[in-house]
Amino acid sequence: MLPGELFKAVRHLEIVARRAVNDHLAGQYHSVFKGRGMDFLDVRAYQPGDDIRVIDWNVSARTSELHVKQFTEERELTVFLLVDASASQSFGTRHRRKQETAAELAALIAFSAIANNDRVGLIIFTDEVEVFLPPRKGKKHVLRVIKEILAPRVERRKTSINTALEYLTRISRKRSISFLISDFLDADYERSLKIANRRHELIPLVVVDPMERRIPEMGLVHFEDPESGQIIPVDTSSSAVREAFAAHMSRVRRDQQRIFNKLRIDSVTIDTEGNHIDPLVRYFKQRARRP
Repeated sequence: MLPGELFKAVRHLEIVARRAVNDHLAGQYHSVFKGRGMDFLDVRAYQPGDDIRVIDWNVSARTSELHVKQFTEERELTVFLLVDASASQSFGTRHRRKQETAAELAALIAFSAIANNDRVGLIIFTDEVEVFLPPRKGKKHVLRVIKEILAPRVERRKTSINTALEYLTRISRKRSISFLISDFLDADYERSLKIANRRHELIPLVVVDPMERRIPEMGLVHFEDPESGQIIPVDTSSSAVREAFAAHMSRVRRDQQRIFNKLRIDSVTIDTEGNHIDPLVRYFKQRARRP
């Protein structure tokens, strides 16, 4: 992506994401991800309906009037974006590539975070960690995060979710809210998910493309595996071939969901051709309703 194109893409994402955050996401995000505690702010006169548990009995005794303590939420949460930049993220068949979808998701989350005074960090990975931006606040930092995701400077093509999660566990000792954005076309990452989820609140955002569910009939097509470079001829005119592919991908996604369920991890599936805001809003609302 040329510098001028990258600037326009980042600016476009900023406008779209900030509008979505202001209209839909900031309040939902705040209600789900609470701060680490409450700091004492001040006292005020008791009003009917106030919780009697926050009455300040010392002040009330001195003034001969009931007073209650006021608190402010201590936020300072840390949000990590773990973004898959392997070669499979360049795939996309309709409106956008997975990489662009990942950047849009990251922008939505990052602007929601800074709107709530939280810090945002970034880990971009392939089968090794390619980019690390320490958590910071502010619009300038978020725009750099988006820029890095849209035009990642990566050296490798394959995927290792294990590598990303092990790196997160190593560099972040304090609990964070970590969004793992990937197509999850990887294997043997269950143990790393389990370990990372013990220390952090881990939320997988699974990016999928319509053609990964079902191949349309297009005759003889040569597909290239973006991570290995292998060329595979496929006769898409054969219904048996199309059905076998659909069955295989269905098993892959079922196995993936089984892992999330087993570890009690909530995931959100995002389609490259769909609306990204609605699934996030639904997820935040479902989380907010939990006791």
